[in-house]
Amino acid sequence: MKKIIIALDSFKGCLSSQEANKAVIDGLSAYNPSLNLQSYTMSDGGEGFTEAMCPDSIIHCHVHDALMRWTDAEFGIKDGKAIIEVAQAVGLSKIEKEQRNPLVATSYGVGELIVQAMMKGCREFIIGLGGSATSDCGLGMLRCLRHAFQTQDHKNWYDSFDTKQWRKLKVTLATDVSNPLCGPNGASYVFAPQKGASSEDVDKLERRALTFSRMAAIHQGFDMSNAAGAGAAGGLGYAFMEFMDAEVVSGATMVLQQNGLYEAMKEAQLIITGEGKADRQTLMGKMPYVMMQRAKQFDVPVVLMAGLIQDKSALESTGFVQAININDGLSMDHALDKEVATQRLKDSSLTLAKHLKL
Repeated sequence: MKKIIIALDSFKGCLSSQEANKAVIDGLSAYNPSLNLQSYTMSDGGEGFTEAMCPDSIIHCHVHDALMRWTDAEFGIKDGKAIIEVAQAVGLSKIEKEQRNPLVATSYGVGELIVQAMMKGCREFIIGLGGSATSDCGLGMLRCLRHAFQTQDHKNWYDSFDTKQWRKLKVTLATDVSNPLCGPNGASYVFAPQKGASSEDVDKLERRALTFSRMAAIHQGFDMSNAAGAGAAGGLGYAFMEFMDAEVVSGATMVLQQNGLYEAMKEAQLIITGEGKADRQTLMGKMPYVMMQRAKQFDVPVVLMAGLIQDKSALESTGFVQAININDGLSMDHALDKEVATQRLKDSSLTLAKHLKL
């Protein structure tokens, strides 16, 4: 019997990749318990990245969240490389909705994850950028690294950051974001409102980012603020590129290659993928799109499930055999309820199984 692959990304603020996959499996199994179902944890750099990349070598630790409160976190080590997911430290899902404030949120905890990995001997890092509550251009992370490794007092932030030392690290950034740091398509204007920023806050964050990048360019002698991916994770992408010569790669492609799904697709009868919201942005390199493009090479049909679907015709004309809005008719608050989303995924999967006579 040919296998059916279940590989959904997380539904942000609602379900993890594993939880979404289980709901789909339960729905399909309710129709046909004998189906050969294989589940893969997915991420394109955001939530679930560490689990997707190295599920068998997880290290648990304590770091500060975006509001400088202690929180449980984890990172992985694979082939001597540290696998770090910034959302483990400063994820938006860790901050209560009423307390989200990008003006004060800090990426300090990301630096703590790096420090702890370095204490384990790691000098190569794969950083999953996504799902952060921050818009501080990585300043918090840089301050943490300064505090951890340099004891001399300095008047300015750039005096205390030994760029020669940190350029010895090899850093690869995994993300689906290609936005620059500043401008109408930058971190402040595009992503900060999703993190609780008002229009006035956005203007302040933009001025802060412009000031920081100009100061850094003077000190460094070059400017990475316009590089693709600089705006990822509230500007953390910029900090890594400006101070550590980080390379940016597709998080989705990296995960597909690392977890064996690239090869597993060859023998699949059907692939079911999904994410919280699917629209034209999905077609710009997000996990479901990368998966669908790969599956096309083997003529394997891909079904897309999402909590909210916009541009359904564009999604289906691009290659998804079906784009299913599991929450059709529900209010956003109701759709984000974990129990509701789980049941909707189960029901949609059962309906799909009946329709396809799996």
